[in-house]
Amino acid sequence: MNKENTLIPELRFPEFTNDKEWKKILLIDTADKEVKWSFTGGPFGSNLKASDYTPEGIRIIQLQNIGDGEFKDNYQIYTSEEKADELLSCNIYAGDIILSKMGDPVGRACIIPDYLERCIMASDGIRLVIDQKKFSKYFIYSLINLKSIRKLIEKKSTGSTRKRIGLDTLKNINLIVPKKFKEQQKIADCLLSLDETIEAYNYKLDLLRDHKKGLIQNLFPQKGEKKPKLRFPEFINDKEWITKTLDKIAEFSKGKGISKADITENGALPCIRYGELYTYYKETIYDVISYTDIPEKDLVLSQANDVIIPSSGETHEDIATSSCVMLAGIALGGDLNIIRSKVNGVFLSYYLNNVKKREISEMAQGISVVHLYSNQLKNLEITFPPKGEQEKIAKFLSGLDEVINELNKRIDYLKLHKKGLMQSLFPQMND
Repeated sequence: MNKENTLIPELRFPEFTNDKEWKKILLIDTADKEVKWSFTGGPFGSNLKASDYTPEGIRIIQLQNIGDGEFKDNYQIYTSEEKADELLSCNIYAGDIILSKMGDPVGRACIIPDYLERCIMASDGIRLVIDQKKFSKYFIYSLINLKSIRKLIEKKSTGSTRKRIGLDTLKNINLIVPKKFKEQQKIADCLLSLDETIEAYNYKLDLLRDHKKGLIQNLFPQKGEKKPKLRFPEFINDKEWITKTLDKIAEFSKGKGISKADITENGALPCIRYGELYTYYKETIYDVISYTDIPEKDLVLSQANDVIIPSSGETHEDIATSSCVMLAGIALGGDLNIIRSKVNGVFLSYYLNNVKKREISEMAQGISVVHLYSNQLKNLEITFPPKGEQEKIAKFLSGLDEVINELNKRIDYLKLHKKGLMQSLFPQMND
C-alpha cells in the first residue's frame, strides 16, 4: 500500500500497526464545546489600545509572544483587571493553545505556560481549548505546527507582504487524527518527551550564558577600576592592570573589498565579510563560512591573532562587534577594521565585546548606515594585565564558549530530530 496516498503515517507504534487509517476532521471539531469561547479571536484593535496598558495587572499576549512551537516571554505588557473583565471573551488561560492570525509564519501556535494563570489576547491571537475527552491536547498542538498543516494555513491565508488568516477560515482547516485516543496520546508523549529534553537543555544554556555574563563582569576591571574583582589564584598578588590607548599597543589597517558576488561555494580562498561578524561569528573565528576565487595578491590576508571590527553596519550595536581571527591567510573583506595588537587577540576580543561595547557603539556615526573609523578606535582606552593573565582569561572564556556552542549544537540536533520524527509520525496532507 502506498502510504503517500492513504491516511496512514510512515512511522507507527507497533501496537497500532494493524489499525485502520486516520480520520479527517476540522480544526473546530477539536474545540471543547462545553467551554465558552473555546475557539475565539482577540479583540478589535480599537477595544484594546496602548492607553489601556498598565505597569502590571493582566498580561496581554502579543503576536511577538507566539513563537513557532514555543511561548516567548521577552515581550511583556499588561492591562487592568477591569479591562480584562470587559473583554472576557478574549481572555486566555494557562494550558490553552494560542494561534497567530498573522505571519511569520501565519498559524503558528504555542501553549500558554502554567505561570500565566489568566491573560488577554491582543487582536491577532486565537484561543483554542481542546476537548480532552476526545483529543490529546499535545497531539493537536503538535499537529497544528506540522509543516504540511502550516502550508495549508498559508494557502488559505490572504495578503502578499504579510499573510493573514481569519477565524472562520482557520476553523475549517482540515486535520487528520488517529481514530484511537490512545494512539494520539502515544504520539503526544513521544513528542512531549523530546520537547522536555530540549527545554531542559535550553534552561542549562540560559544558566551558562548568565554564568558567563557574570564572570565577564568580574574578570575584567569595570570603568574607573585598575583590577578585576575576580582573579585566578596565581595572579591575586600581581600589580594593577595597565591602561593605554589602542594606538599605543596596536597597528590599524583595513580589509579589501569582497562583494557578495565574489563569494563562491567552492572558492579557493577562505574569506570574512563584515556582515558575518554580527550575524554569524563570535569572539573567536576558527572555521570560516565563505570562500572566494579572487587572487591572494588582490586581497588583505589575516595574521593569527588579528582582531577585526566592522567599519560599516546597519546599527550602532551591530558595528560594536569584534572577533579574533585565529588563523593566518584568511582574506579580510572591505568595511573591516583590522587591529594587529601586542595584546592577546582573544582577550582583546572579549574585552571589546563586553567592557567596551557601549563606548564603541557611541563612537559610530550615521543613521541608516553606521560607520566606525580606525581614527576613532585608536583613542579607545584599554586596561589589560601581563601576557600570562591575558592568556589565562582568554583560554577560560573561549573554553566556556566551546561548552555553550556544543550545547547549542545538541539543541539544534534535537530540534532537527523532532522535525524529522514529526514528518514520519503524521500522514502528509496535500489538501
